[in-house]
Amino acid sequence: MAKRTAVIDIGSNSARMIVLERTSRFGFHLIEETKSRVRISEGAYEHGGELQPEAMQRAFLALQEFLSIAKNLKVRKILCVATSAVRDAPNKHEFLRRVRKELGLHIKVIDGKTEALLGGIAAANLLPVCDAVTIDIGGGSTELALIRDKKVIDTVSLDLGTVRLKELFSDKDADIKSALAFIHQELAKVPDHFRSDNVVGIGGTIRALSKAIMQRIDYPLDKLHGFSYKVEEQKKFIDKVITAPVTKLKKLSIKKDRYDVIKEGALIFRETLEHLKAKEVITSGAGVREGVFLKDLLRNQNYRFPTNFNPSVRSLLDRFCIDEKGRKCLYKSAAKLYDALAFLFDPQHAFKKEFLYAAKLLNIGTKIEFYEHHKHSSYIILNNLDYGLTHQQIATIAALVRFHKKKLPNGEFTKPIKILLPKHVALDWLSFLLSLAETLNKDRSCPNFSVSYQDSVLTITTPRPLYLAQEEVKALQKPAPFAIVWKIQK
Repeated sequence: MAKRTAVIDIGSNSARMIVLERTSRFGFHLIEETKSRVRISEGAYEHGGELQPEAMQRAFLALQEFLSIAKNLKVRKILCVATSAVRDAPNKHEFLRRVRKELGLHIKVIDGKTEALLGGIAAANLLPVCDAVTIDIGGGSTELALIRDKKVIDTVSLDLGTVRLKELFSDKDADIKSALAFIHQELAKVPDHFRSDNVVGIGGTIRALSKAIMQRIDYPLDKLHGFSYKVEEQKKFIDKVITAPVTKLKKLSIKKDRYDVIKEGALIFRETLEHLKAKEVITSGAGVREGVFLKDLLRNQNYRFPTNFNPSVRSLLDRFCIDEKGRKCLYKSAAKLYDALAFLFDPQHAFKKEFLYAAKLLNIGTKIEFYEHHKHSSYIILNNLDYGLTHQQIATIAALVRFHKKKLPNGEFTKPIKILLPKHVALDWLSFLLSLAETLNKDRSCPNFSVSYQDSVLTITTPRPLYLAQEEVKALQKPAPFAIVWKIQK
């Protein structure tokens, strides 16, 4: 397999490249990301869609340096796609030939439905969504993919993009009613069955809006991918972005590099949300580039990861787990403890997934340093566990791993992310059970054991005394008043 793959996406507004490194069959992680605002579509919509010489030269120079980065990172496979501006250009072959001849790079020009499919594949595999519609607002077009049961079942591509709208209307000081009429004309092409409560937002415009919202509400987690919000709660803010003068965008927490097209993008986004009757937006940090990679990676898997597989968890284990046997034992012990005692604090098994992921990742920080490995593990999880989980799940896993030694989760760590965590009773019990699972394997023999809980007595039955475990359990902080009784299996 190609250990490192580069994916280049030439959009209407920006050219971007990511480099992904595979750690196992389906495990991977990002090692490089770079972009250039080449604006290859600049001036095109005023000249019959033709790419202009200056814009093509900017794109060529950016691609030249992208390839230099890939070469120095020892990339074995390069996948390059171009979207709306290039596919619509009557003179695209002039640009494609030059890049192929002088740089040796083959650019695949994809149609709108393929672009929508790629965004849908990325969302279905890398976000905790089952049924949703993706909205990918680009410079020249907007793509939608309908996801049902984590599979893309339909796609739509609209000639509706931020740069297109800017050059056709804003730059000509046209009335907003004209732009709205154009938007609604395109949205009329979206079939009714695309209407969905849940929308996955892809692309620079939606990421910029989400970043601004996170800053304005003082969101506790510095993680864009997976950030969600209610449409109704942020509708007024989106309206403000649309109507604000460019000089006021900074006060709305919009980044400077988005000033030129954010108002057009926000207008398209607002109208599309209304058309789809959407209630919640889930932000995706992944899009066409990740879709290209996954389409190649999962080509024999119907473009889906195996059931219950998480690529981020797998990648962290591939890179940081130093004791696979011990990890498997810990997972087995933690699962046994949870199944026996969940009735006390989590009768609906609402947090079982998070608990078991925490058991898998408990000691990955040991790869960095032993004495503070619980802190390292928690930090790695909070900042690198990206795919397929909600922010609530990620925060919960990080908190459990952070307090898997003797103490229960405390306010110093949990207070800043309190709104993302379970109630303290459940969190305390989950933390205690992880500590207990690790303690029971203190002698590294992975002993068989059984547990029961009745009348405030936790009984642990083991095949032999487990002296070290019994000694260490005494120091564990309990989530409730109860006694621990040890029995030897006869």
